[in-house]
Amino acid sequence: MVFDLSQFAQWRAFLVHVLTATGAFFAFLSLIAAGEGRFVDCFLWLGVGLAVDGVDGPIARHFDIKRRLPNWSGDLLDSVIDYSTFSLIPAVALYHSGIIGRPTSFVAAGLIVITSAIYYADLRMKTKDNFFRGFPVCWNMLVFTLFAISPNESTAFAFVVFCSVATFLPIKFLHPVRVKRLRGLNLTVFAAWSLFGIWALLQGLEPSWPVKAGLVVTGLYLFCIGGVLQAYDRYKGRRRLSRG
Repeated sequence: MVFDLSQFAQWRAFLVHVLTATGAFFAFLSLIAAGEGRFVDCFLWLGVGLAVDGVDGPIARHFDIKRRLPNWSGDLLDSVIDYSTFSLIPAVALYHSGIIGRPTSFVAAGLIVITSAIYYADLRMKTKDNFFRGFPVCWNMLVFTLFAISPNESTAFAFVVFCSVATFLPIKFLHPVRVKRLRGLNLTVFAAWSLFGIWALLQGLEPSWPVKAGLVVTGLYLFCIGGVLQAYDRYKGRRRLSRG
């Protein structure tokens, strides 16, 4: 019996798609928890899904999935799951919690799911240097932060509205893994945000003030650094033109 290496490679590649698809199951568990008001469990399962999303891409590229399984789109599979975990479930959690009041929680949830769906249809969502163009579908992080730091209802609602509008603005937002510029710092800050998030979950989403401060500081960096670098580049470009 001859061992078919090519067939083995195809099955191995397909198993990577199965790994990606487990994100849908974790999303299902998170959705159940959100509906039952178990928000710590909801964000815990979203975190597990985020971890899967972080490792499946590098694995897929390592095994050259696109070439070995050309009839299966890992990008499409990833987008379907991402819409659930990054947008739909955070919106459901926000609505059920009522943390920004009624009916504003309903309005905010509606803005999240609609703007996210439109964003996924935008073929220009990534810039050439791997930043997101416009506020990306990372509502899981934003809604989690709202749960953890408990701002007043008006501030939280205003921030959701601002991010919904920013979805359509030509502002750069960071992809903490793929952006090469300041990659070491970006990954460090993202890791710190993740650790503060785990700490907040261990405290039952009622974190102490150092954890809240850590989430705010690291979150603001991740939120603002893309726009800051974009503004800096434009400033440098204007100075070159004025000197020329």
